[in-house]
Amino acid sequence: MAGTAIPSTQIAIPKPCISVARRTPSSSVAAFFGNEVKGITCAKIRSSSFISTTESFSKSFNHHFLRFERKVIKAASGASDKQPLPGLPIDLRGKRAFIAGIADDNGYGWAIAKSLAAAGAEILVGTWVPALNIFETSLRRGKFDESRVLPDGSLMEITKVYPLDAVYDCPEDVPEDVKTNKRYAGSSNWTVKEVAESVKQDFGTIDILVHSLANGPEVSKPLLETSRYGYLAAISASSYSFVSLLKYFIPIMNPGGSTISLTYIASERIIPGYGGGMSSAKAALESDTKVLAFEAGRKHNIRVNTISAGPLRSRAAKAIGFIDMMIDYSLENGPLQKELTAEEVGNAAAFLASPLASAITGAVVYVDNGLNAMGVGVDSPVFRDLDIPKADKI
Repeated sequence: MAGTAIPSTQIAIPKPCISVARRTPSSSVAAFFGNEVKGITCAKIRSSSFISTTESFSKSFNHHFLRFERKVIKAASGASDKQPLPGLPIDLRGKRAFIAGIADDNGYGWAIAKSLAAAGAEILVGTWVPALNIFETSLRRGKFDESRVLPDGSLMEITKVYPLDAVYDCPEDVPEDVKTNKRYAGSSNWTVKEVAESVKQDFGTIDILVHSLANGPEVSKPLLETSRYGYLAAISASSYSFVSLLKYFIPIMNPGGSTISLTYIASERIIPGYGGGMSSAKAALESDTKVLAFEAGRKHNIRVNTISAGPLRSRAAKAIGFIDMMIDYSLENGPLQKELTAEEVGNAAAFLASPLASAITGAVVYVDNGLNAMGVGVDSPVFRDLDIPKADKI
């Protein structure tokens, strides 16, 4: 189920340091976008940064490393909750988020969880049942501690991890061979309906729902060679699972809440190699986003959006097999010549989940360095005689 990062976050916070994920009466922390913190002296600013690394793929490509300016998240603390915060705050204190589809610490789901936590939200996670034991063990043993670091130096807290297989809506849908599969042994209440009921029993309500799920068993096959089973499996796991999550979680969401999914530009453009029905699944996801925005908005005052994210060097991307080439292509042809990081997608999700995006719903938000706007690949030899601007190389 489903980048590399350089130091990109800063914090302005009074001592003692308080975890953003723990909301106490004395804390007043909110994230906002910008390059300045006005009204706060340098002496009061304590900054920390982290480096999130991923495993290199066995196949390497020659990349042009380019200079670029990173967008940063800054969190400012006032003297009290009553003191106005500078800038436009992304303040998710008192909000609770459920992120479905986190199985490691280097994908978009993890990055979204971190950004939400940095803005003050409480984090709940749904992890694919066969990956649950490894994920919880790694979390417990501190293997994710480096990538759990928040802007204030504290660690992101995950309040609870739920087993989840979003391919199944309710227990009656689970076939016998899955029920008896040893990879599911020891776990219970992991269908979508059961997880929603468990969250309601444990916490009552949530405010933010994130769908970070995708699976295409035949993703490496061209569409003409994809079986009916492989095609429908991709649709089920990658798009209908979002419909199912909303169906069962919206009843426990507070009015004004936000739901977010992740899509890819293959939904509307031809991406050779992204097969097995996955392009169709992403197209369905984007279409459903619009319909769900109407229905969830009218009936429950819930917003529904999807983020079309660019390529990322995540473990899940290994299934596609050519992620390095896609990143190289994006670097050469995107308006912003830099490698996309998971944090940038996380930041966009935090904005969409916040009151700042209260009038945005039914939208496909592109977070891909602008590659979606391009009509041609400017690295083609056809354009060699044109004076095409390039970013400065390091």
